[in-house]
Amino acid sequence: MTDENLEATAPSRLQSDSIEPNAPSPETPKEPTGKPIKSGRGRIVWLGILFLLLAAVISGLFGYQRGIAMRVAEEDSQKAMLTTYQFQLAELDIQNGRLDAARQRLEYVISLDPGFPGAQEKLTDVLLYAALTLTPAPTATPTLTPTPDLRGVEEMFQQAQQHMVAKEWASALASLNALRDHDLTYRTVEVDGMYYITLRFLGVQKILYEGNLEGGMYDLSLAERFAPLDVEADSYRTWARYYLSGASFWGANWERVIAYFKDIYAYVPNLRDASGVTATERYRLALFGYGQQLAGQGKHCDAQSQLQASLDIAYDEIVKNALDTETEKCNKSRATPIPPQPTATPTEGGGETPQPTEEPTPEPTPTP
Repeated sequence: MTDENLEATAPSRLQSDSIEPNAPSPETPKEPTGKPIKSGRGRIVWLGILFLLLAAVISGLFGYQRGIAMRVAEEDSQKAMLTTYQFQLAELDIQNGRLDAARQRLEYVISLDPGFPGAQEKLTDVLLYAALTLTPAPTATPTLTPTPDLRGVEEMFQQAQQHMVAKEWASALASLNALRDHDLTYRTVEVDGMYYITLRFLGVQKILYEGNLEGGMYDLSLAERFAPLDVEADSYRTWARYYLSGASFWGANWERVIAYFKDIYAYVPNLRDASGVTATERYRLALFGYGQQLAGQGKHCDAQSQLQASLDIAYDEIVKNALDTETEKCNKSRATPIPPQPTATPTEGGGETPQPTEEPTPEPTPTP
């Protein structure tokens, strides 16, 4: 190598010596192995991280919802155990005569679970027992101020209890009204319970035995202000309302009358209003009236079915005669034959001539 060549290559060597041997090129990054880094690999790594994060979030949501469901189920289970336990304790209190404690337990059970089986009925029984239990008159303690004389109020209270024991509900209500008029604050809770029992049984008595449907419904509505009505009393109020509604269509719409009294006849056939006509009799007469209406419209077979249903309830000569007439008309309408239609045969000219239904009578031929 000549001196000129050495001088030409010297600057390039100095430049290469000034750069670190392992420094990556600023233009193309390289891995430790010396290969360029691929941008697609980094994208895959980030997608994997994002997928893991999404999976963690979804798993957390499912876990949270499952935890809430488990907690709600656990709360319901604990509430069911608590209400059952308190209901059993209330039954023990009733057996041992601790009516006030039983009342508090039952009210607590209803506050937790209003639909707990038997709780409302048991509370009604407790109120009845408490109202009918004769309690001694309270002993007045001497004070500096004069004690008011409550003998009249206590006498009214005990008299109302005696009427309730004897099931004299109207007299019991009169005694309770007199008691409240005299002293509004006397034994408020006990008197309220006595009002509920008295109004409940008085309302049912008016509906079932006295034919006073409006009065019975009114008494049951008053009783409902003190406590919810039991299922039996509420059903009697419903039947009374049905009776009055059906009677309002009497003579104007027999189909509506039948629709109402059909159900009443099936459950409380002896229910009656102030007229004394029972639900059974109204149903029978409504069937007869509807049958006559159908007969006037020429629907004899439909009239026959209504009259037959009326006669099945009770025998009536008028209904029997009407049924015979409509049965005969119904049978005639079904047995009436259809007249035959004449048939036509083609003629030589292409037309048709009607064929006679009977064979023609031959004419006599003259003798030779």
